[in-house]
This record gives sequence, C-alpha cells and structure tokens, in this order.
Amino acid sequence: MIDILIDKIIQMENPSVVGLDPRLNFIPQFIKDEMFDRYGRTPKAVAESYLMFNKAIIDEVYDIVPAVKPQIAMYEELGYIGIKAYMDTINYAKEKGLVIIGDIKRGDIFSTAESYSNGHIGRLSIEDEDYTIYNEDFITIHPYMGYDSVEPYIKDCKEYNRGLFVLVKTSNPNSGEIQDLLVNGQKIYEIVGKLVSKWGEEFIGKYGYSQIGAVVGATHPEQGKDLRQIMPHTFFLVPGYGAQGGTAEDLKDCFDKKALGAIVNSSRGIIAAYKDDKYKKDYSDKEFGKAARQAAIDMRKDLQEVLI
Repeated sequence: MIDILIDKIIQMENPSVVGLDPRLNFIPQFIKDEMFDRYGRTPKAVAESYLMFNKAIIDEVYDIVPAVKPQIAMYEELGYIGIKAYMDTINYAKEKGLVIIGDIKRGDIFSTAESYSNGHIGRLSIEDEDYTIYNEDFITIHPYMGYDSVEPYIKDCKEYNRGLFVLVKTSNPNSGEIQDLLVNGQKIYEIVGKLVSKWGEEFIGKYGYSQIGAVVGATHPEQGKDLRQIMPHTFFLVPGYGAQGGTAEDLKDCFDKKALGAIVNSSRGIIAAYKDDKYKKDYSDKEFGKAARQAAIDMRKDLQEVLI
C-alpha cells in the first residue's frame, strides 16, 4: 500500500493529503438550510450536510491530490448516522481513485485492537463469510500500550496490503509534556520512533519505505529532522501545516533527498478555504469546492518550492 501511495504522490507531484474534518461552521449556509429544511435541526441533517460538503470537495481535488484523511471524531459525535456519513465519504473518495487515511487514533489491548483492526483495515468474519467494513487504506493508531496493542494491525497490514501511521511526535502544543520526556538519556518520541522503525522492517517497499509509517508534526521541525535520521525507512504523515502554524520550510527535513518520505496534511486550510480572506474575494459560498481546489493547488506549489 505504501508503494501505491508514493506512486500517486509522484504522478501528481504532490505530497499532500486533504483532511476531511468537517465542522458545522465550515458548511456553507445554503447546504445547511437545505438539510435543515429536509431533516430539521438534527444529527441527520448535520451528517447529510457533511457528506454533501465532502463530495463537493472530493470532486474538485481528486485529480490533484493523492489522498484524503477523514477524521472519524467529527462523524462519531453524530452517532450511527455520522458513522454512515464517514463510510459513505470513504466509498465516494475510493470511487474517485483516492487513497484513504482513516484518522481514527485507536490504541488498546490486543483483543480490542484486533476488533478495531478487523473493522478498519482487516476483515470482519461471520461464520464462513468475510466482510470489509470501513475500507480505509491506512489508519492512525496510538503505540503507547506497547507491541501487543499494535500487533493485530500489523498482521492485517501484511495480509490485506494496508498501512499504518503510528503516533510518534504529534503537532498539538502540549505534546512535549509526555513525548519530550527523557528516559535513560533519550526522549520518549525517539524511543517510540525506533520501535516503529523496527516494527516496519519487514514491510519495506520498492521506494525504500515501510507500510508502517509515523505521525510527525510539522509544528516541531527540529524533532522532525531528528526523527528522519532515526527512521530512514519510515514514511511520515505530517499534520500541522497551515492553520496549526506549520510551514513548508518547517517540514522539509521530514523528506529525503528525492523529495519523498512524507505526506503533509491540511484540513480546514483547504476545506474551509472559501471563508479565508485570501480566497473569498474570488469564490462565493456556493463555489466552496473551487476555493478548496485553489487552496490545494497553492499548497502543492508551496511544498514544491521547498522540496526542489
């Protein structure tokens, strides 16, 4: 799966992923009005608004970005109807040829991890029948309960050609409270990085990168540089670009000399671009998809200028 992702990155000359993390205040009023008229001010109306919004974004970016990353929390809070919107979003994006990174950040004991993995990247077995449920290509997970909490996912990556992005150094402001602590002269994120690198050794593809990747935040450029040296065969998912303060310059050391090795996420900077002063003068609310496309093109150019 990592080779498929890298092939698409090379083909599109674009190491970026669009985060499909809708919030109600990102949704144009005309969509909300239509759904509220149809379903009332209900979770169903919000879920349908999210799906309509996502489809319009996907229609405008599928030919210029290699992947999308829906964040499951925005859908889970709506209950079962939100989960349906999450799954419908994934299936629609897959029809357009996009790679799916399910941002689920799960982390639990073996038996629980096995169930999560069966649903998200493996197969659900019912007697003699197997079912694909969520249908993501990659998912994000927590490693902090140790290898037994990761093992079921790794098994399914091997069996079904799927991938992981394991949290190593995250982009949130207070990540250092735990991740930067020193243990026997090493920072915790460095220890975790070495473990993730070890877990992925048997999954290295044609470009020299493993299907077992790492989440490394753009808001911590020195740590990203450090981790690239520690994890030369680990592909990075890099959040924090744009709205969270990370710049293309900040994250250039996450890449290798061939401008490979990482994919950079932008969520509200793209999907809510029509609300940004930079774009709203050229795009109306009803053209939110076109604004998202332009923001994605601008991000691609920004990254290319640093990586050349």
